[in-house]
Amino acid sequence: MTTPAYLVGIDCGTQSAKVVIFDAHGTAISSGQQALRPMSRPAPGVVVHPDDDLWDAITGASCQAIAAFPHDPDHIVAIGLCPIRCCKTFLDANGSLIEPVISWMDDRAYQPYVPSTPELAYVTTASGYLAHKLTGRFTDSVANNIALQWPVDPATWKWSDDPNAYVELGVPKDRLVDLTLPGEVIGTLTPDAATAMGLPARVPVVSTANDKAVEMLGSGLIGPTTALISLGTYIAAMVPGHVNVADPQNFWTNFACIPHQYLYESNGVRRGMWTLSWFLDLLGPEVAAAAVNSGMSRESYLEREAVEVPAGSDGLMTVLDWLAPTDRPFRKGSILGFDARHTRGHMYRSILEAISLSMKFHVDAMCSELGIELTDIVISGGGANSELFMGIFADMFGLPAIRSTATAGASLGAAMCAAAGVGLYPSVESAAAHMAPGRQTFNPRTANTAIYQQIANGAYHHIRSATDPLFEQSFPLFH
Repeated sequence: MTTPAYLVGIDCGTQSAKVVIFDAHGTAISSGQQALRPMSRPAPGVVVHPDDDLWDAITGASCQAIAAFPHDPDHIVAIGLCPIRCCKTFLDANGSLIEPVISWMDDRAYQPYVPSTPELAYVTTASGYLAHKLTGRFTDSVANNIALQWPVDPATWKWSDDPNAYVELGVPKDRLVDLTLPGEVIGTLTPDAATAMGLPARVPVVSTANDKAVEMLGSGLIGPTTALISLGTYIAAMVPGHVNVADPQNFWTNFACIPHQYLYESNGVRRGMWTLSWFLDLLGPEVAAAAVNSGMSRESYLEREAVEVPAGSDGLMTVLDWLAPTDRPFRKGSILGFDARHTRGHMYRSILEAISLSMKFHVDAMCSELGIELTDIVISGGGANSELFMGIFADMFGLPAIRSTATAGASLGAAMCAAAGVGLYPSVESAAAHMAPGRQTFNPRTANTAIYQQIANGAYHHIRSATDPLFEQSFPLFH
């Protein structure tokens, strides 16, 4: 490559959109990030992104990234698109939204819901909608169409041939868009989209996969005895595989970024990292101001206190049901075991330990069913920046915990797909190998691992059996 080539990776999650410009070796050159607006919740079970917020956040973040880009924008050769999964969008014939984007937290995202309006022309995901905003084409990545929601065949990576699938999911077949594989070019950036994003027109836009798969790719190629734990609003763990496992009990089979490969994804924690933000917000502006005055983030400021708290948080136990599962809507989040020793540092650490312990339960169940024994874990997402959190994960699992030295996992994964799509590398695997980030390892501490094993096998394992009857009794009063 004699002429410099740069790649744009778009990562639009639940809370913000991040756009990063990379060189062909995976080095981040510039970036932009814009927070999404608070979700609109007009009725119980209804959660939507207001107005055109996903697109507005992406264009805002892109303009920030290009403003900080020190090279010729004409050397940008491709864009990789990765938005949040499990959303639903409904478009008119021009590709405009006929109602706000349905969040993955909306009950209707998993129901056969389609608006009854004559303007409806297409039913698709967030990536299908944004693909049209970028290129003017009605197409979507097959790997962002989850079989729980869409009539897709995981074995063939195509729309299903079973007419019953369309009936059960309530999706009209003639309203679906075309499908592309990860690493395929969707189309080129339209002049209007280029103006909104501050990018050159006609740059190829490349399909990726669901956001968890793209984040896994951005962490580097991962072997079959490594689990990646993705720390986001929804926290899940994944291991790679080559077989479409049907009807598993403790995980589900998801599409990978590499065509016709799979990820086995554990059960997870809903509103996982969101719970930390919630707690920090509760502490109010005083803590926020103190953090700023100390030149720190709120997380780093609290971590100074939490790092002094012993493993087990002196008996303080957090149960992460801030967003109840749909089959047990009465469940609530709880923090149990307070006494005079406990501080806000204890509460902060207890939330971190609850996330790690919950994922240990889920990962153990998945690996047991798959018949594999892990050798290490990889942690991705913003929470991986915390040395305290990394240490807790290593101690909780009793395994080396690894984090990337890069901070833009999903954006980098999107850029890897883009690099393959325009031929900078011959395949997504090759792009990932050449653009893989560096890594840092945290080793487990035997004494802490022993404490966490006792907690996991003891009281924590039985908390919900004790609290469920209480929450179920009070649910009608406070629903």
